[in-house]
Amino acid sequence: MGTATVPAGRRPAGVVPARRRPVRPGRSPSARREARWAYLFLAPWLVGFLAFQAGPMIASAWLSLTEYDVINEPRFTGLDNYRQLTSDPQVARSLGNTVLYTLLHVPLVMVLSLGLALLLHRVGRFQGFFRTVFYLPVMTPAVAVGILFLLLLNTQDGLVNRGLALVGVDGPSWTTDPDWILPGIVLMSLWSLGSTVIIYLAALQNVPRDLYEAASIDGAGRWARFRTVTLPMISGALFFTLVVNTIASLQMFTEVYTMYFGNRETQNRFNSDAATFYVIHLFQEAFQFLHMGFASAMAWLLFVIILLITLVQMKLGNRFVYYEGDDR
Repeated sequence: MGTATVPAGRRPAGVVPARRRPVRPGRSPSARREARWAYLFLAPWLVGFLAFQAGPMIASAWLSLTEYDVINEPRFTGLDNYRQLTSDPQVARSLGNTVLYTLLHVPLVMVLSLGLALLLHRVGRFQGFFRTVFYLPVMTPAVAVGILFLLLLNTQDGLVNRGLALVGVDGPSWTTDPDWILPGIVLMSLWSLGSTVIIYLAALQNVPRDLYEAASIDGAGRWARFRTVTLPMISGALFFTLVVNTIASLQMFTEVYTMYFGNRETQNRFNSDAATFYVIHLFQEAFQFLHMGFASAMAWLLFVIILLITLVQMKLGNRFVYYEGDDR
């Protein structure tokens, strides 16, 4: 029999081509050297993260399942601490104070900061000076702020009530009346709005002037330009400060603790229940009553609350926030 001839470019019948192994290009010596340097520079952060963040979080998660008073060995109790969270009235009261403070503080800071940023945007040559003036209070230590406002909000001799008296208003008892303690704390928190003002000012300076000119040509007034041009273009900054200020408000501690819990005399003189925020109660459970397991459960509850609120904000932010280069 003769040998069959296979046309050029075709494989014989029944012959399966060998699978070629994909060629993986090796990393060049320079790339490997850069990777080693990257890991070397990241090492301090990684060590710090494991030692001061990941490690304590894992330890806190374990302690939240135990009864631990620092002196004796932890005793495993399961979910008892979390069950106690749902029945402790002080936890509910402190969480309610914290949430109410957040609902008052965050919108007020954002609105006032935006108004001040709009004014600074029109100042001109003195803008740098006023930026510094507004930001300086942010550098004030939180303990000093607490002591300062304890004096300013004093019922008899406080500067705030003296100023109200000049216009014929009888100032309230900011530090003793339970109905006015929380508004007084919100008033104190406005001291540090300078950082939010600077963020909004930077965002306003990045809004293209062409958009305002186009809106003016279309007949848009000042309010229409603010609503249709300014707000959408700075929505990223607004969203950022909303998230950051919400997280900070839910963890409010130092200033309030200094004012109302700094010493036993102050704590007995003022109504401290209205000023008991969640983190303050957590601190007391951990370091005053040595209920470390219960305090760890409180910390994880706060972590979950902040996580859920942030996730909701992120979900809503994707709908309303404009990002440069976004085609939506």
